[in-house]
Parts: sequence; C-alpha cells; structure tokens
Amino acid sequence: MARVVMYSSQWCPFCVRAKQLLERKGVSFEDISVDGRPAVRNEMTRKAGRTSVPQIWINDFHVGGCDDLYALERAGRLDALLAG
Repeated sequence: MARVVMYSSQWCPFCVRAKQLLERKGVSFEDISVDGRPAVRNEMTRKAGRTSVPQIWINDFHVGGCDDLYALERAGRLDALLAG
C-alpha cells in the first residue's frame, strides 16, 4: 500500500471530503494539521507550491487538493496510485 500524506485543517470542508474518500477506500494516511502552525503551513506551501488545504501526496506524487483527488477517482486512476 502506498504512503499517503495529507496536510489539512480541522475546519476545512474539502479536507473532510478528501479524508472521507480515503477512509471509504480503507486507506491509512498521515494527517498533518496546519491549524495554528504557521511553520507547518509554510512547509506545505514550499512543497506543494500552493497555500490551500488539503494538499495530498501519494508516495512522491503530489495529487493536489480534494478536487484533484476526486478527479483521479472518477478517472479510475486513484486505486492504481494507492496500490503503490
């Protein structure tokens, strides 16, 4: 199984949706909260080139945000990425 990392915020509805999809698929993921942690948000921004949450990686592949994750699912590509 692939390593999945998500930078998120507790109050972000897009983060909740992304987590729900991964949980429905039975995927374990590392959830890194940016809430009240400017250094962690800066790290995420540096890595992703984006300031919005969620930001999701599957192994070394930067998926992007929630919409990007769902687009991979609709295209039938998410399961293959998650399989590693």
